[in-house]
Amino acid sequence: MGYMFDLVTVGHFSIDLIELGVGPPKKALGGPPTYVSLTARKLGARVSVVSKVGGDFPSTYRRWLKKQGIDLSFLKITRETRTTNFLLKYTRGKRTLRLLSRAPPIEAEDVPNRLHAKIIHVAPITGEVSEAAVSKARHLADILSIDPQGFVRRFDQEGWTRLAPMKNPKIFKAFDIFKASVEEVEVITGASNPISAIRRIRKYGVDLVMITMGTEGVLLSLKDRTYKIPPCKPKVVKDTTGAGDTFIGAFLAEYLTRRDPLWCACVGSAAASLLIESVGPSLPGDQNQVYERAHRAYEGIVKA
Repeated sequence: MGYMFDLVTVGHFSIDLIELGVGPPKKALGGPPTYVSLTARKLGARVSVVSKVGGDFPSTYRRWLKKQGIDLSFLKITRETRTTNFLLKYTRGKRTLRLLSRAPPIEAEDVPNRLHAKIIHVAPITGEVSEAAVSKARHLADILSIDPQGFVRRFDQEGWTRLAPMKNPKIFKAFDIFKASVEEVEVITGASNPISAIRRIRKYGVDLVMITMGTEGVLLSLKDRTYKIPPCKPKVVKDTTGAGDTFIGAFLAEYLTRRDPLWCACVGSAAASLLIESVGPSLPGDQNQVYERAHRAYEGIVKA
């Protein structure tokens, strides 16, 4: 049986209200299915999503996503519910999140039996992906990747977000690739040292572990060796929303064809640096600009 898609992202779309501290708040389409898919498509991957939205999800967003080449065959729209909505507030480089509404969870029955992908990337933002859905995805993809950000988020009564330990970290045993921020991996493992945190994640049997550290670059662990990928410098920083999703989207798209994880991480870093030069989910520039920055980063890789 042939592959339907190169990369499928499982998780909620979101409608983001972004406060940058300058000018009025900006509304933008967000969530991993947006950033991961747009980036991977720009690098040539055939992409789709497994997601749920409510009746408030604009038809203009759907039309725009399809125009960008993103398949929406597995998007479920439940008219009586709302899409996941976030307020993202940036103050002096720090981001605070407020959950305004949440779409229904993604269960095993939402992952189609006919789906067959080279890579499935599980990326919850509100803990919406069930363990049964993860288990099913494992059988439908050659490679299973995770960004656990939504599994470590907790929301108070007003929706303000904090990080808290995962309820079931053993779920990582299902995955081949793991990517998290340095703050998230500390909460998951209890280790304040990123190298120690990586070792604890590797004990679950994950082959490839990546920790994003913002302006400090990325740590990548493979076969008991850990490397530091230098950051790619953006010309200007306008909006960092979606940078982590853009990183993994570019990494996975490149991994489909190149399979050198160090190079793929540089491509991810380059794509993220281009994204944050503008506001919104579209990646400016073209493939050549991504690769040009990636080559510069590749020359600076060191063992950690």
